[in-house]
Amino acid sequence: MKKQMIAMLLAGGQGSRLGALTQGMAKPAVAFGGKYRIIDFPLSNCVNSGVDTVGVLTQYRPLQLNSHIGIGIPWDLDKQFGGVTILPPYEKTGDSEWYTGTANAIYQNLEFMEQYNPDYVLILSGDHIYKMDYEDMLSRHVSAGAEATIAVMPVPWDEASRYGIMITDAEGRITDFEEKPKNPRSNLASMGIYIFNFKTLKNELQELSNVPNCDFGMHVIPHIHRRGGKLYSYQFNSYWKDVGTLGTYWEANMELTDLVPEFNLYEEFWQIYTSAEAYPPAYIAEGGKAESSIVGDGSSIEGSVKHSVLGANVKIAPGAKIRDSVIMNGVVIGEGAVIRKAIIAENTVIGAGTHIGEGFFAASRLDPRVYNNDITVVGANSVIPENVSIGKNVAIMGKTVPEDYPNGVLESGDYIIKKGGRA
Repeated sequence: MKKQMIAMLLAGGQGSRLGALTQGMAKPAVAFGGKYRIIDFPLSNCVNSGVDTVGVLTQYRPLQLNSHIGIGIPWDLDKQFGGVTILPPYEKTGDSEWYTGTANAIYQNLEFMEQYNPDYVLILSGDHIYKMDYEDMLSRHVSAGAEATIAVMPVPWDEASRYGIMITDAEGRITDFEEKPKNPRSNLASMGIYIFNFKTLKNELQELSNVPNCDFGMHVIPHIHRRGGKLYSYQFNSYWKDVGTLGTYWEANMELTDLVPEFNLYEEFWQIYTSAEAYPPAYIAEGGKAESSIVGDGSSIEGSVKHSVLGANVKIAPGAKIRDSVIMNGVVIGEGAVIRKAIIAENTVIGAGTHIGEGFFAASRLDPRVYNNDITVVGANSVIPENVSIGKNVAIMGKTVPEDYPNGVLESGDYIIKKGGRA
């Protein structure tokens, strides 16, 4: 038996720009939208597009990701031939080799792909939020007679210098490309989604096998272009967001609470599937209030929630006020606590009377490249004591005690990273 097209889903990234959120897990495993994890979106796209064979390449802290995917039952990927397969780096004769680039990771799994002898291979990233019909992209690839097709989307011209930019002719054939150009000649940005003829992909990976940190955008695509290979674009014009920074992650969650969200999670014809524990319905007590918010199953609200996204089994005590925040699964927020513009990761406990998001923005003393806005971030399994005041652009990781807060205050831009934590 053979497959027409299989997917290879790159899900091993650390996601270092998400700071405390990825301290204990890979970026694709981070919770999103009150119910899902980021990897649910490309996996669901595969199922909805008729792609029933997916290899998921993992590397950085894969335990939670592996547990979430399991044998693929929620996505109907528990199949005898095909389905979903976790592909971590493995020890070869004489040495053990990590994945050192996107193309190198695929190269190390040639044997996995060969067992299906596919006509085409779909390469995906595991850390973007979007809905795409890969079958439509494949039709474009086949009709163009392409060797490789790259999904592109128009971006604002003033942002084009941040991306790999494709220059195309009237038929969509890629005539040139520029990596983060200062003066872009096009605004069609690569989305990091590729379809290859398997024969082309195999030949390219073998030919470039000795290139250090071999990458699709930096090495494989330029190599095909230099030899005159048939490279085509597939233009995508719907919602797509790389949630690779704290700002874009917070923004994408907040957009879900709009009256008519641009990215609709409620469409029946293109559902997003996930693996989730069974909880009772959410409960809003007398005196509790939730406005313009997403509230996950099993959550109980005795305080007030506005313009926020709550995961499953969140407990909000009387008098607590949550505004403009992402609160992940299992968080407990004590009586009278006030939280403004924060991301609180899973299974964290916020003490009664504590205020988060106070005062004014200040530059981060920890890592300004990661923490550079007025969002305060608390990592998973953290504890924050009662009656402390925490500023903006703060990072907290671990079980903290009152003594960690001089005079009961943690100023804006400051941080607490307890032993064993990294943010």
